[in-house]
Amino acid sequence: MKKIFRPAIAVMNRLKYPQKFSLISCVFILPLGLVMYLLISEIQSRNDFAAKEISGNIYLRPVRQLWADITRLKLTSYGTSTQDEIKQIKSQINTKIESLEAVDGKLGQTLLTTDKFNALKQTWQKLQKNQDNSIFEGKNPEDKLIRQQINELIVHVGDKSNLILDPDLDTYYLMDATLLKLPQIQKTLVDIQSLAKRGIRGYQATPTERTELIILLGNLQDYNEELKRNMEVAFSNNPAGNLRPNLTNSLNDFTKQIDLLTKQVELLVGTEVIKDPVIYFLEAEKSLNKSFNLWDKAIQEQDLLLQYRIDGFARKQILISIFVLTILAIVLYLFVGFYLGVIRTVSTLSTASKQMIAGSIIESISLDNRDELGEVVHSFNNIALALVQTNQKISVLNQRLENENTRMGAELEITSKLQRMILPREEELKNIPGLDIAGFMKPASEIGGDYYDVLQQGGRVKIGIGDVTGHGLESGVLMIMVQTAVRTLLESHETDPKKFLSILNRTIYQNVQRMQSDKSLTLCLLDYEDGMLRVSGQHEEMIVIRQGKEVERIDTMDLGFPIGLEEDITDFIAYTDVKLYSGDVVVLYTDGITEAENLGGVQYGLERLTELIKENSRRSAHQIRHAVLSDVRHHIGEQKVFDDITLVVLKQKPTTDLKKEEGIPVF
Repeated sequence: MKKIFRPAIAVMNRLKYPQKFSLISCVFILPLGLVMYLLISEIQSRNDFAAKEISGNIYLRPVRQLWADITRLKLTSYGTSTQDEIKQIKSQINTKIESLEAVDGKLGQTLLTTDKFNALKQTWQKLQKNQDNSIFEGKNPEDKLIRQQINELIVHVGDKSNLILDPDLDTYYLMDATLLKLPQIQKTLVDIQSLAKRGIRGYQATPTERTELIILLGNLQDYNEELKRNMEVAFSNNPAGNLRPNLTNSLNDFTKQIDLLTKQVELLVGTEVIKDPVIYFLEAEKSLNKSFNLWDKAIQEQDLLLQYRIDGFARKQILISIFVLTILAIVLYLFVGFYLGVIRTVSTLSTASKQMIAGSIIESISLDNRDELGEVVHSFNNIALALVQTNQKISVLNQRLENENTRMGAELEITSKLQRMILPREEELKNIPGLDIAGFMKPASEIGGDYYDVLQQGGRVKIGIGDVTGHGLESGVLMIMVQTAVRTLLESHETDPKKFLSILNRTIYQNVQRMQSDKSLTLCLLDYEDGMLRVSGQHEEMIVIRQGKEVERIDTMDLGFPIGLEEDITDFIAYTDVKLYSGDVVVLYTDGITEAENLGGVQYGLERLTELIKENSRRSAHQIRHAVLSDVRHHIGEQKVFDDITLVVLKQKPTTDLKKEEGIPVF
């Protein structure tokens, strides 16, 4: 394997680092530049493609206007119009020819239209010289020729301007409408009007003309249906969303007008005369005008889409250029940094080696390299420090440990103080109407993972108790998060227990994921109002002692799911209602009480806790709390407390005064 790289190694060993970097940069930049050139060229090619389509639309606008005036001249030249009207239309045509000539002067070389335009212009000049109106009745071959030349010019512009090859469905079908369908429909409408003109002038319809009219109407219907289908495809494949709102009304007006025209036309009455040709002449004229209106709006929307496409290509070019230049700048920056780092390392090693030879080195070389040169420095330090710096290392490490312990102790003290500060105060608990409440929480270490809180909002009381897995800093932080989330939701007036727990769980879950922690907690929430408790969430069993000393144990296993374990626990959340009567006692606790062990490994247990509460149920909440904590302390004896201990006692206030509360033992 090494033989393969011998030439490369030989080359690199003979070059200095600036030369090495220059060589590697050239090898890297050349293919990157080629790829960039090809990519930007491809984008520019697409940009030019769309720009050429816009040029085609620019050319087609005066062609469309010329076609409209030629059509008007044909329909006014059957002897029913005055010479002044015809001269006015001819003047307008001359103006359109001049406009088209100006556009051809700008775009003719690109679209290769100059020859066809000149032929069209010559044909018009021949027609203009002939003052006989009959030239537009189809008897003169130049009448058909000029219309044919206009149609050929339209098709030629579509071919040479890339319109016929448009790659997107929305602009393709707009092109199909403006370049093919609408011109076909307009030509058909003009032919129908020509037949109607003959009927208006009193000519009898020949069988051939009746057949022609039937064919024209059939073609018109086919073109109309195909136009509707194609425009619907364009509307449905229009990411910009501009076609349907901007073209629907014009399209519907036009297609409905075509449908009306085809329904109103009745062919021959008897055998000779076309019935009411004026009606369908006027309807055909309306259809023709609406077709021109639809064409103008469609070409405008097509230009907008093409410009939107061009702008998108320009943005891509800018983004790609910025990205590549940024990458090149970063690479250059890293190359310079790498070179300076190597030079620094070599210089430092050279200086240190001279000091070692002189016997004056007193400290290790301090460099932040983590590469192969860093390993060289590390080996160098091992040799030097083994001789002169062993004691200094020990001193430095001891000082670091001392500083770290001081910092950690301060952080733990602050977090522990925060935990104690957010616990409910006695004054708050005394102000809760209807309930006598006493709570207690003692962490097993500096920071605990148990949680309990009693909050009021708008006459409702929210009581919570939870147990975070483990204890210590992470558990304490998670407990503070839960307290904050519960208060926030309560202040937001969220009363639905399923929504409350679901939102709280998602909040804690996201924070736990961000912390990259595996902590979770059991959490039970109680909503109290007018003697009714609504219990939701999974935690230890809730103990209820009725005034008659009847014991109820509320299993919360099916009322929720551990918080922070899964992102969505909505399907696991349920609740149950518990009615409290005067003197009833409710006790909430964490497993630090029931699983507390003595020196013999015997747990305190739920049964013992229940019996003790039952015996003291007629006492105040504070007295019940005192009795439980004293009994647990007595059970533990000299054994170390391994888990956080939390206890909350609720008692529906009786009518008689409570006895004076007793003190609370300190664990």
